[in-house]
This record gives sequence, C-alpha cells and structure tokens, in this order.
Amino acid sequence: MIDLAELAKTLQTAIQDHSLFETAFTHRSYLNEHHAVNTNSNERLEFLGDAVLQLLSSDYLFTNFPNSPEGELTNYRSAIVCTPSLAQESQRLDYGKFLLLSRGEESTGGRTREYILANTFEAVLGALYLQNGLDFCREFVKRELLYKIDDIVKEEKYKDAKSKFQELAQEKLGITPEYELVSSWGLDHEKTFKIAAKVGGKTYGEGTGKSKQKAEMEAAAEALNKLTGTGQAL
Repeated sequence: MIDLAELAKTLQTAIQDHSLFETAFTHRSYLNEHHAVNTNSNERLEFLGDAVLQLLSSDYLFTNFPNSPEGELTNYRSAIVCTPSLAQESQRLDYGKFLLLSRGEESTGGRTREYILANTFEAVLGALYLQNGLDFCREFVKRELLYKIDDIVKEEKYKDAKSKFQELAQEKLGITPEYELVSSWGLDHEKTFKIAAKVGGKTYGEGTGKSKQKAEMEAAAEALNKLTGTGQAL
C-alpha cells in the first residue's frame, strides 16, 4: 500500500483521510486484479481536480497578466495544464512510486507513462481540495505548477502546438502532419481519446484528452517537445 507518511512530506500536509489519497493513486487497471479492494479508481477525483486546476490557473493568469487578451490567457493556460506539463510535475514529485497499478500496467512502464502521471496530478489535487479546501490548493498549484508560467510566456511555449508542428513539418519535408485515433475508452458521454501525430506515416507524438481536439493538441505538443528538446530530425 501507499507510504502515507512519505506522501505527506511530498504534499506538505498531513494526510487525514487515508482512503481518499489511496483512491487518488489508484489506477483503474489495479481494480481489475483486486476485485475485493474497497475503493474506486482515481477517475472521479481526476474529474474534480481538473475543474479545480482550471479555476486556479485561470484566476492566477487573470490576476498576473492584466494586459494579456483572452486568447493569450487561454493559450497560457493550455500550455501549463497540458498532459506533458502535468506529467513533468508528477514526475518531479515522484508520484509514480505511489501509484497502484495492475501487473500488466506496471510491466509496461505505467509508473512513468505521461497520461497516467498527468491524470494523477489532477486526482491528487482533487483529494487535496476535498481535504484541505481551495486556499490550500491555490498555494499548492502556485508552488508545484505555476512557478514555470513566466518561462512559458517568455519562451513563447504557449503558441498553438498544432500550428507550430505543421509549420515545422512543411518547412522541413513539405508534408502536412496527420492525426490518427489510436484508441478511446470510457462511456459515450465521457470518453477519453488517444491520438498520434504523424508525418509521412511516422509517429512523433501522442496525446490524450476528453476531446479529439485536445488530444491532437497534446500529441502535437509532445512531438514538438521531442523535436526541439532532443534535436531529433524530421
């Protein structure tokens, strides 16, 4: 089970509701192998944490960038709360070691899988909201995520990832990227989509989201991160 004492140090708060935070780290695959476990997956907490994150990041950007128009604020927010960004912070906080996963998910690298880590960041935020309230979450998000917003704005990392990826692909190869649906899961009214960003049939990035548009944007962002961060060529 989860080392709650170590988790408390990571989150900088006492863990009052043990089951709540165990749920926050329970991936749905774990329940497939542990039917007797009296808990749910972290998906409901992820839903709540996503809403808290949208509110707090929007409030922070509105207050701290008073001269930025709505469109720019939206782009700033998208860059800071996208899957690669949240996964990066989850990895820094070492959330992966607390995850409860199935053996199959564990063996295929689930503890470092980007979308799982990003979803876990939101689920933990949802748990922190239920236990500690909005003011605590505001300071938590400011400390653990929003610290990098100035760099995102300065380096223009907020610009539309699909547009930037298309410009790069057309400049280097004269080919327009394509986006391919890899998989989807969930109920019809709350599906999650996984989409690959491809150029000339080769996959350069993958993204997940509650809409195909969001998944495409995150796939393009991952492709750009790989190309610009590693020097990989198209």
